[in-house]
Amino acid sequence: MTHREVEGHLHAFVAKMKNEGLQPLVIDTFAYYYNQVLSGETGLLYDREIQPVNFQDIKDFDRLEKYAAAGRRALQHCVRIVLNGGLGTTMGLTGPKSLIDAKNGMNFLEIILQQADHSGVQLALMNSFNTQAATQAALSKIKPTRQPFQFIQHKFPKILQKDLRPAAWPQNSELEWNPPGHGDVFTALHTSGMLASLQNDGIRYAFFHNLDNLGAQMDSGLLGYFGEHQFPFMMEVAEKTPADIKGGHLARHRNGRLILREAAQCPQQEINAFRDINRYRFFNTNNIWVNLEALSTLFEKDHTLHLPMILNPKTVDFRNESSPAVYQVETAMGAAISLFDGATAVRVPRSRFFPVKSCNDLLALRSDCYVLEDNYQLHLNPERRSAGKPETVKIKLDPKFYGKIDLLEQRFKEGLPSLVDCESLEIEGDVSFESDVVIQGLVSIKNTQNAAAVIKQGTIINSDLIF
Repeated sequence: MTHREVEGHLHAFVAKMKNEGLQPLVIDTFAYYYNQVLSGETGLLYDREIQPVNFQDIKDFDRLEKYAAAGRRALQHCVRIVLNGGLGTTMGLTGPKSLIDAKNGMNFLEIILQQADHSGVQLALMNSFNTQAATQAALSKIKPTRQPFQFIQHKFPKILQKDLRPAAWPQNSELEWNPPGHGDVFTALHTSGMLASLQNDGIRYAFFHNLDNLGAQMDSGLLGYFGEHQFPFMMEVAEKTPADIKGGHLARHRNGRLILREAAQCPQQEINAFRDINRYRFFNTNNIWVNLEALSTLFEKDHTLHLPMILNPKTVDFRNESSPAVYQVETAMGAAISLFDGATAVRVPRSRFFPVKSCNDLLALRSDCYVLEDNYQLHLNPERRSAGKPETVKIKLDPKFYGKIDLLEQRFKEGLPSLVDCESLEIEGDVSFESDVVIQGLVSIKNTQNAAAVIKQGTIINSDLIF
């Protein structure tokens, strides 16, 4: 590609973003990443550049109770910022994931609003261009006692893989754009004026997390520890299990700073090392604590935040594999750990990490494995803990019959089975459940028939079942 062609493509991107009304800082940020793409930058991070993080390198959550009083005092100076940009597309929805029925007949948004109200902390939502209107409509119906602050995530134009031009898709021009990953939250906070406004209101600390993780609740011990030590940035990490091999992990760069490496940043030839949970022991829960003064200082110094780029290959229409191949430029929120001198991490229990990425996760969350307390805090069912069961139940449902929410609900329309004593559940084929079914231990249910199988009311299943 000639220099003139390169300049022409960049001018086309800039014109497109200006026409969309995007701010100069956002355009400059995209241009920075686009130039990386042109230079052949892949965003890959090699094993030779990093070292694993060990238990002695990070603080343990169980040792933070002594900071709880300081945390309670600091609550008035803290904001809880929830990433509300996701759609429920993987589960068959076109609307915000925040409006999915999550627990006890309440959706994610309703539960988080109640959690914030009971903890007395100010709530802020980062919506995307996909979720803004529906979220506003939902809030109008819910009428929370304390309205959350809201700001909008930016968007980047998709890049055609074949010639690195702006992608065009006249059938639906909205598909020419992509949310630039949750790493954009810091820039969006800054350009929206929310960062300055929060600081003017005396807010010094921010707790960021994904909306679909109801385990990410305000914790006075964590806040007190973060505030008392005046860390600029703190990441909550959890110990990896075999189920977490694909998750991004914490490491230390050869320059001495902590970093986050996502799977998309790992060279393919090193993927086995990436998945070695005995080597890279901690994954990012995406529960992040940030000192807002430290964040403002970075913007004052560097004008923008240049997080490690993730170049995500997709098709312009994610529902149409024959549509043109594109790159989506994205960044990860946790990757900002590498920008702060003195950043730290805390090892937290799995109880702070209940993400819902699929119908498998949704079934577990809705089941009696978890309970929603009167203060709307989500906890592992005490009966499960007293029985010595693992914190998470492994669920693998046949995607053909359970992969979308409507299919899932159709097969459990008479009520969910009790899973409090279940360690793993795998269902293959079409199986429907009547009410009051109990599943215990390790269970595999397989239907080899053409017709749907039905688990009758009151059935107790504690071994494999084949129809």
